Amino acid sequence: MRLLFAGTPDIAVPSLAALAERHEIVAVITQPDARGKRGRDLHPSPVKAYAEEQGWTVLTPQRASDPEFIARVAELDADAAAVVAYGQILRPDLLAATRLGWVNLHFSLLPAWRGAAPVQRSIMAGDEITGASAFLLDAGMDTGPVIGTMSERIRANDTTGSLLERLAHAGAPLLVQAIEALGAGDAAPIAQAEDGVSHAAKLSRDDAYVRWDRPAHVVDRQIRGCTPAPGAWTTLPDGSTMKLGPVRARTDLSATVPGQIAAHDGAVTVGTGGHPVALSWVQPAGKGQVDAAAWWRGARLTEPALLGDA
Repeated sequence: MRLLFAGTPDIAVPSLAALAERHEIVAVITQPDARGKRGRDLHPSPVKAYAEEQGWTVLTPQRASDPEFIARVAELDADAAAVVAYGQILRPDLLAATRLGWVNLHFSLLPAWRGAAPVQRSIMAGDEITGASAFLLDAGMDTGPVIGTMSERIRANDTTGSLLERLAHAGAPLLVQAIEALGAGDAAPIAQAEDGVSHAAKLSRDDAYVRWDRPAHVVDRQIRGCTPAPGAWTTLPDGSTMKLGPVRARTDLSATVPGQIAAHDGAVTVGTGGHPVALSWVQPAGKGQVDAAAWWRGARLTEPALLGDA
């Protein structure tokens, strides 16, 4: 089949590679080059970098809804298009520019967690099972009929980064199967259920601010859901900020004041609304990541010190 592929981050690359093993990639659509967190240099998306290594045509529209871009896509005469975390809303005129349609690989079991941050929200909500869905794009937000799904258990220590990496690789064969079923006329897309709909809005900086008065398991889920991005954070007694790596509930310790930080047997703990949690790594503003115990030894905070405003 002649395929278009639309995607941007690292998690889209396994699907692109899997499709390319069996089909012709006529063009790759990705977000324009972006500036890094530091410096002024522009950097290509991981999908663009991979596509250019393969010698494929790469399209980077500022707006995928521009008529000129839609006309360019139509000229490519693609049978179908595959989408993985592209980052722009695709309008009906663009969806009509291929013969069979556009199949999106979304990292949730639809209709659960429609939207931009399904894995993050699933971890933060305490879900035990997630997965991926291959569905036909329509005019709604992740509302199209589902061709196929796969499930994945969320592990107790999963961060968004680790879970997305597994889903990216496990979901790639699902996308290939869905595209091929569509091409063969064997696909039987099923309308999404009206029950069980949940929405996964993009995480904001406020979402990543740790409220230490919440139970330890909620703090744990929040931090893992925000790792690696946008990065869970708190404030120090001097008002500066500090990012936090995943934590571990210390059920062997008695409850303490929420936000109170202390050292216990070589570990650095922070009080929550329940048992304290042990910090793994921290990253004070303007500095690199460091082991929490090493940071504590150099921080010399006056006890009892409190993080955040609980």
